[in-house]
Amino acid sequence: ASIASTDMGLLLQDDVFADFFNTFLNLPVFGQTPLYISGTGRWYLWPELPSHLDPSPAALLAWLEKHRLPHFCKSSLCLHLVLCQKLLGFIRSGEAAELLNWRSADQWLLERCISGSHGMRHFRAFVRGTAGEELIDFWLITERLLGLDESDGSQRDLFLSLVHRLRATHLREGSSVVTLCTTIAGSLPKARHIQSISTRRDILSKMQEQALFIIQSYWLPKFFVHCKMGMEEEESCQPLLQEYQERLSGACWQEPPGLSEPLPTMHIKRSQDVSGPYCSQKAKAEIWALVKEGRDTQELKMATFQVKPEKQPGPAGSTEELYLDKDALGSIPQQSEHPANISSANPPPFGGRGGVTFPGRPQSNAEQDLCDLLPSASLARLPSLKKPVETLDFLPWALRGEACAGRPFREFLQRQNRPMETHLLDLWHDLEEFLPVVLDSNRENSFFLRHLMGENICKTYLEEDSIEKLPLETRTLVSLWDHLICGEFSPWIFRAQKEICKVLCGLYEEFLADDDRTFLQFMAPGMDVPMPEVPGRAAGRGEHFHLSQRMNQSLKLSQALHGTRSLEGVSSKLWQLLAARDLQKGGSIQAEMELLL
Repeated sequence: ASIASTDMGLLLQDDVFADFFNTFLNLPVFGQTPLYISGTGRWYLWPELPSHLDPSPAALLAWLEKHRLPHFCKSSLCLHLVLCQKLLGFIRSGEAAELLNWRSADQWLLERCISGSHGMRHFRAFVRGTAGEELIDFWLITERLLGLDESDGSQRDLFLSLVHRLRATHLREGSSVVTLCTTIAGSLPKARHIQSISTRRDILSKMQEQALFIIQSYWLPKFFVHCKMGMEEEESCQPLLQEYQERLSGACWQEPPGLSEPLPTMHIKRSQDVSGPYCSQKAKAEIWALVKEGRDTQELKMATFQVKPEKQPGPAGSTEELYLDKDALGSIPQQSEHPANISSANPPPFGGRGGVTFPGRPQSNAEQDLCDLLPSASLARLPSLKKPVETLDFLPWALRGEACAGRPFREFLQRQNRPMETHLLDLWHDLEEFLPVVLDSNRENSFFLRHLMGENICKTYLEEDSIEKLPLETRTLVSLWDHLICGEFSPWIFRAQKEICKVLCGLYEEFLADDDRTFLQFMAPGMDVPMPEVPGRAAGRGEHFHLSQRMNQSLKLSQALHGTRSLEGVSSKLWQLLAARDLQKGGSIQAEMELLL
């Protein structure tokens, strides 16, 4: 996605950019995960540098500009930033004030509601299940597609993948996009046979503009009404509503133009007697122990994904649903328990025990697999805190962050000339993106999309000539084919991902070491890695807990926007986050932390 500038100092003057960028920087795939508080101009580094160093903000900005910003521009967070800025531009415009009869107070309140990564998640949760959701998805995919060069061989596969996805979903006859973008839709059938790249791009660009106009002129006003009604019922939002009423009445003093406070001087928080060498891998292991400890007690009780098969009424007209925490599933029982020949018509008895039954309807194959799998595998996968945490334990956590971070680990593998490992990483991510589609049948066009994705995975990775090149067990690959070719869920997905992680584990450690080296080259030129032991204070458990929550909240928020985590419905938590969110005081991540701590 295209952003206004590549000058980090200039970009960070925009609080909305800083909010999205903070969410990106704290994804767990990276070694160094800094946090910027725009209201004070202060950077917080983690892991911290030794206390005898005086880190330079200019060096930090140069490092961010070279080693973080390019990946941010490839991420779904950047796409949402661009959309957010376009929505804010419309809200602030005279056109919106005239068209929708908005006063300056209305514009101020709507800006507060939609700004930042949390604001966009709230907006997307509001339009979930409506034509607005499809319009936003179409706009985001098209924005990504139009930013690619079809003639560039390195980008062509992604370009074609996005084109096929659009045709299977938003450009199908009867879709909300085709129906609502009526002035352009008539060109679509002909567009498929047009060879001119510029003509295809022009058609998509015009459709994207039409979709954006509908989002701005129809869904934004509905969201504004929704926000006012929701805030009235939430006690923590009363100060915001009071300020809104004061602005409406004109009682709130307006700062004269040109008299805004000067920007604070950017600086980096100095560490206090940090001990040990600078090593992000070791620091991540310490953080991961606390993430897993929190997940043991909290996240296993919650659902990350909902398995929503065809709805059939159960007793008293209810609809039965199976809830699954995907993060709790990673290993399946020993292979000796499974037959060699597996098909969707004869699924293996995962776990070897009976599962939960749902009254009122028969179980589907996917449900039976899950029910058999959950009792024996969900808790067994979690590493014990009594043993040292290894990189393999937190690698899936890091890879989920990589999917939302512009794929920096993949770029590292390509630089290291590792085509097979790059291919494996692509398979891991494609399986990860297949899961939310196949597990939620209520998604728009989910039937067509899951079959398209399943067939593409089989064609790209699981055909006979490809299987021989992959260092995974043949039974795993064959079992994947049997289910994915039909667009079906299979617990073998988790087995395949685990086998892939074992292959990539050592290379991810090299990636973290490389990230450490490049960071120190900017921040401490001439210093070797690892650095010598420096006597002093080690980070406390409370500090590690805070960091673990910060990274985990960043991942959850990014996954929700990226599409690999189901969006939560509008709840009281979203209103509490709105009340707590201040873009100049840590923004979306800090608001989450205030509710947790």
